[in-house]
Amino acid sequence: MQSFKSLAKIGVYVDVANVNRNGGYGMHYDILREFACRDSAEALRLNAYVSFDPERSREDTAYRKGINGYFSVLREYGFKVIQKNVKWYEDDKGNRYGKANADLDMAVDVLLQSRNLDRVILVTGDGDFIKVVQAIQNYGCRVEIMGFDNVSSDLKREADMFISGYLVPNLLPPKKLTENTPNWGEIGSTVRGYCYHYDEDKGFGFMRYMEHIGQGLWITDSRNEESPYRSVFFHGSNLPTNVNPNSLPSRDLLFEFRLEKSKTNKDPVAMNIRLVNPNIITYPFKS
Repeated sequence: MQSFKSLAKIGVYVDVANVNRNGGYGMHYDILREFACRDSAEALRLNAYVSFDPERSREDTAYRKGINGYFSVLREYGFKVIQKNVKWYEDDKGNRYGKANADLDMAVDVLLQSRNLDRVILVTGDGDFIKVVQAIQNYGCRVEIMGFDNVSSDLKREADMFISGYLVPNLLPPKKLTENTPNWGEIGSTVRGYCYHYDEDKGFGFMRYMEHIGQGLWITDSRNEESPYRSVFFHGSNLPTNVNPNSLPSRDLLFEFRLEKSKTNKDPVAMNIRLVNPNIITYPFKS
């Protein structure tokens, strides 16, 4: 693929609270920025909407240092931190509860700023943003959704593209066993992908995983050198016990697996396969 300078202006808007409580805690914001600018686009807006508890900050030194350090890291990566303070209330029984919903702030910012953007990436799984997505698209702006767990199916369908954060290399990296553990995509490393082909009669199939962040996300054929994706062989006997092979192939079921060199095939072999999102679908299949 010939290199080129993209003229696209992009905006990234992160619903931090939604991401953190739905599988994305520990997401690497430098990798998020790299993914957003994968075609050499210009990051015009990078907004992270965060909650902050002033009351707890005054009383809890560890919380204050931790949250301030977190905000500093976001700013180092070029993100504007939009802080929403937690407000405390009491219900009829005298129980205290806090609220710090930044959805409205994020929605207003996206609607106003998207007029000057070519592409918007919303990092959230909240279905309340469906109307916002539609409005942005009516401006002629492309909208991509990124999320981890509990992403609204309607939000996925409304977007121009949905990408699971689990699949982006090193965005939420698997835990390394040692410092010498190979990097994502290398033999011996752990990656995440989905099953795109399964032959139930022969008991084997193929997973697809993103080897590197690249501009040709639509080129899913791993035989194409310009594709950022690669294929990996797996045997049905290595599937997790809570996965029914009848549900394969599926782009909704995400797997984490270790890449091992095959003795007989060009494609590597997937070992130590586990289901990343078991809440999607689980079947008691093998004893």
